[in-house]
Amino acid sequence: MKQALQDALDERGYSTLTPVQQAVISDEHLGRDLLVSAQTGSGKTLGFGLAIAPTVLGEGERFERADTPLALVIAPTRELAMQVKRELGWLYAQAGAVMASCVGGMDIRSERRALDRGVHIVVATPGRLRDHIEKGAIDLSDVRAVVLDEADEMLDLGFREDLEFILGECPEDRQTLLFSATVPKMITALAQNYQNDAVRVVVKSETRQHADIEYRAMQVIDRDVENAVINSLLYYDAPNAIVFGNTRATVNRLTTRLSNRGFRVVCLSGELTQAERTNALQAMRDGRANVCVATDVAARGIDLPNLDLVVHAELPSSHETLLHRSGRTGRAGRKGTSALIVTKRSAKKAQRILKMAKLDADWGGAPTSEEVSEREDARMMADEGWATPVNESEQDTVAALTEAFTADQLAAAYLRLRRTARSAPEELNSFADTKPRRKEDFGPSTWFSVAGGRAADAEVRRLLPMICKAGDLTKDDIGAIRIQQSETFVQVLDSSVDGFLAAIGSDQTIEGSKVTQIEGAPKLERPEQSDRPFKSRGPKRDGGKTFKKPRRDEDRPAKPHRKGDSKKLRDETVWRDLGPKADKAATDKPKSHKKRDNGPGDKPKGPPPPKGKPNSKKNKARAAAAKLAAKGKGKPAARASGKGGEARPKRRT
Repeated sequence: MKQALQDALDERGYSTLTPVQQAVISDEHLGRDLLVSAQTGSGKTLGFGLAIAPTVLGEGERFERADTPLALVIAPTRELAMQVKRELGWLYAQAGAVMASCVGGMDIRSERRALDRGVHIVVATPGRLRDHIEKGAIDLSDVRAVVLDEADEMLDLGFREDLEFILGECPEDRQTLLFSATVPKMITALAQNYQNDAVRVVVKSETRQHADIEYRAMQVIDRDVENAVINSLLYYDAPNAIVFGNTRATVNRLTTRLSNRGFRVVCLSGELTQAERTNALQAMRDGRANVCVATDVAARGIDLPNLDLVVHAELPSSHETLLHRSGRTGRAGRKGTSALIVTKRSAKKAQRILKMAKLDADWGGAPTSEEVSEREDARMMADEGWATPVNESEQDTVAALTEAFTADQLAAAYLRLRRTARSAPEELNSFADTKPRRKEDFGPSTWFSVAGGRAADAEVRRLLPMICKAGDLTKDDIGAIRIQQSETFVQVLDSSVDGFLAAIGSDQTIEGSKVTQIEGAPKLERPEQSDRPFKSRGPKRDGGKTFKKPRRDEDRPAKPHRKGDSKKLRDETVWRDLGPKADKAATDKPKSHKKRDNGPGDKPKGPPPPKGKPNSKKNKARAAAAKLAAKGKGKPAARASGKGGEARPKRRT
């Protein structure tokens, strides 16, 4: 190991190296291409910083004058890239390294000026680095070492084409290191194409994966997810905690809720600018905030000090993401807790993810308000301040307090002040009591009539919160709501009736609507046809009465023959009532036709139905000709009858 790097490690207090760091700097791997896989929190960043040192420094102990880049480190996210830059910055500080970053969201002109001044090591994200290459702002011809950190994540994010372009611009005799927590097939293919005789390094921990992390699966009902997050933060009271959501909307909602409850909270998501994201992480590092609500942009590589709690407000999409999220805690030998908020709908998904990750979780409920209060009281009693003697500056004030107040008064005042300074825990519904409630299980109840129904556009989604607010009820106190034409019936538990009546006052109104208690169950009316929500289909026949469909043997209009129907031909054709012109299309007698020898498969006798529309000029002329033929006038029908004068229809094929 180079002496400059050893001095930097000693200054930072590194007495021993982790297994992955020892493996990559071994003599047998010196200068070789490596494909390294190790679990999160194993020190991979410092590992590849040590591994590339002999290649980029050569025989010397310090870098020469900075010119074109000698080493290139590529990371999937901005935060990870900036963190890698900080780690390599102190590691190579005594070697005189000049560092530069090329990440999306930062000023590209400032990055270009830094590259023009000359650098030794560049830390970048794939998209921004490709932009610099295509614009000729960076020269990679002298690159000696390339590191792909969290390579599997970069491929998952769709950076494969960018990575192949970047590696294609680097010299072929470079040293290439791929570091990844997992090695799927895509990583193996990338290694085969862009590494030379790479050595596979697999570092397994002596203990099980995430041995320093306690996993808890907290079962809650859907509406208590955010309350469970609040209680978990209060229960564990971690110096730093991170809450993960799957979408930006969830992150924004949780951030607002926690901020309103008095937590020192920041958010981290892709919609923020790079400056905002950097400030959020810096606030966590210097103690201005202790809760970070983030999307999976913070799931990889982010290392925050004293981060002892990870809360999954929404379950991750895969077990790999769960491992990376949870890996933000339990680092460098510290203990940590990973809490999964599980609803009934997501219980099977949680079991599947934990099984695929080969993790055992402690299943139970989220911390209740009583458990949070007991934990807080225990912390209060264990506070070191009780054992600290009173100093001279405090002596006069302490004497005045003990003289003016009793011990009970002082203790009560201290307790109130301590609880006022912290957010109160939330009341959670029992997960076991969330089975769908049947109608007969509601319990003894009383019905009330509220003025206003369908005629007043009453809807359950507006009535329920209005009644709960005005009557000091919860939705569990209300059973059925039945909306009628001019009034609405509401079912209230007998145990809540007195409080309901007291809340709505002596005038017995809710937002101007009169409320009346009724005896027994209400008689529900069936809505009239005109009250139904769908539109009328037009005027009805027979003066507004419902039209009764005639039976087959009754005289009813027959449908005209259409092309493509079966080959049945009727003896008579009677058209629908099509208005005042319909009588012109009717015939008294069928026209006669010439006999055609159609063989044994002849169809029933009779004229063929006219083609086209009934009221067309052609069909009108045919109808008129048929009338004249029946009276013995006019020209004979075009198709004369055969033997016996019987008309035989033209066979259709």
